Amino acid sequence: MRVSVDVAVERLPFLKPFHISGHVFTESPVVVVTLGDGLHIGRGEASGVYYLNDDVDAMTAALGPVRDALSRGMSRAELQEVLPPGGARNAADCALWELDARRAGVPVWKLAGLPEPRPLRTTFTLGAEEPAMMAAAALAWRDAKALKLKLTGELDLDIARVRAVRSARRDCWIGVDANQGFAIGELDALIGVLVECKVALLEQPLARGREADLDGVDSPIPIAADESALTLGDVEGLVGRFDTVNIKLDKSGGLTEAIAIARRARTLGLDVMVGNMVGSSLAMAPAYLLGQLCDVVDLDGPTFLAADRTPGIRYADGMIHCGPEVWGGYAAGPQPVAEKSQF
Repeated sequence: MRVSVDVAVERLPFLKPFHISGHVFTESPVVVVTLGDGLHIGRGEASGVYYLNDDVDAMTAALGPVRDALSRGMSRAELQEVLPPGGARNAADCALWELDARRAGVPVWKLAGLPEPRPLRTTFTLGAEEPAMMAAAALAWRDAKALKLKLTGELDLDIARVRAVRSARRDCWIGVDANQGFAIGELDALIGVLVECKVALLEQPLARGREADLDGVDSPIPIAADESALTLGDVEGLVGRFDTVNIKLDKSGGLTEAIAIARRARTLGLDVMVGNMVGSSLAMAPAYLLGQLCDVVDLDGPTFLAADRTPGIRYADGMIHCGPEVWGGYAAGPQPVAEKSQF
């Protein structure tokens, strides 16, 4: 059966600029792949990986050569062979998962052998700002049970940020994300303050490629690999250096490899985290299914956007709730070939 293939670029504006180490973001450009067979559709959204120059131009260029194979009914396994990890494969892989599930008459979670979805505690991310501003933002997330603080590698300022947020929110789980901002010689001072402030996770303190600098580091704060763990092939090298792997569908190239990473990490004794590159509910929903396997969930992407899709995920009492109507559910009867977003 022939499959229609639609590849669209959408630009999702942020509510306000978002600051991390070395970058300021004002929008999230995404690629949306929609596959249809006349009765069922499957959709996938990808933001790509900005620090690998995996942007919308790169994603659409990568999808061009596989459009004909997708229209002839390419499988998810075949997709893994013809596209490398990254945003293009993520969008196509998620679209295939939803299309296959709808054809089979089962939700994606069941088709993938995942646990039945339940609401999950998610972190809510505070961009790197002045300490007082971050403390105010932490108070504004009054229902949050977990917060993630962006750091920039400016040691004294980052220490002040952590202390300010902990002082404002003594009740929350707190993790920090350095986005590769530190050097190994600064970690002792940083970790000392993280212990003092009861921070539960330190994400990607060093640059990708400097993983060996962590050899012999005995941190009382678990260290998570993000930029250091892009794909399944990176997981083995994390053992002994990191405690947790942060899986993002844009890095891994879709739900297929993301599930494989989570299961392999478990066998190696690593904790598992699911994160996001920002995006709408359509991007968060597949990651929410992966989150059912994870220790830490960071799926607050739509909270950065000026508008989300309808239907969308829901945040309440510090939890993320995602129903099958958002993505990955099965609806009996004919379905339209295209579904419009509100963007």
